[in-house]
Amino acid sequence: MQQKRTYRNLVRADSLVPFNVIIKETDLHVLAEQDLSNITQDIVMQQRAYIETYINNFPEFSGTLSPWVLNSPAPEIIRDMSAASITTGVGPMAAVAGAVAEHVGKELLKHSDQVVIENGGDLFVKINTPVVAGIFAGESPLSMRVGIRIDRAGEPLAICTSSGKIGHSISLGKADAVCIASTSCTLADAAATAIANSVLTSSDIQKAIDFGKDIKGVDGIVIIIDDKMGMWGSIEVVPF
Repeated sequence: MQQKRTYRNLVRADSLVPFNVIIKETDLHVLAEQDLSNITQDIVMQQRAYIETYINNFPEFSGTLSPWVLNSPAPEIIRDMSAASITTGVGPMAAVAGAVAEHVGKELLKHSDQVVIENGGDLFVKINTPVVAGIFAGESPLSMRVGIRIDRAGEPLAICTSSGKIGHSISLGKADAVCIASTSCTLADAAATAIANSVLTSSDIQKAIDFGKDIKGVDGIVIIIDDKMGMWGSIEVVPF
């Protein structure tokens, strides 16, 4: 059964057409200049096939919590997940949602000049206006009350969120939300997990930011735990 997505208003782009694509565990909310449901389904199935085939050949890829080093040729999505895991120090599947969003999004840009892909709270965005994305932080009083504004109109970017309290993904921390901005959705997803792992209490916010800002490719960080928040980088936190 698919989990009800209560945060599908993360990015507002009223001029674009919304549609959903669900294939097995993949549940995407997409905004594009026209309904591209059929094309998106084909792209999702292709990207999932790359991942599923690789896991069939290397079963440990799906379960390891350690960085994955490639020793043989692999599809681009697998190479990106491996590189993100090495950069951030987490397992490659920590990047899977972001990787799917990014690779589907890049393919859809061949059919639509503006695209938003939301996959479990991870966002691949390319729109022609500044991006304002709300931060879903579960039971925190700050949840969907604050957002990230990034002014890179017309450029692809990523905003990915990890939580120690929400969802099924493995997290060793207790943050309500760790939100990462980057040009790479795959990297942002892995970095969000790595940084979230180090947040057990609000006193860990600064330490986690210091760790995260040294990850190459991380452009911005927002950490929310209970009613406390910390931020760093080339982003603006705004009311949402």
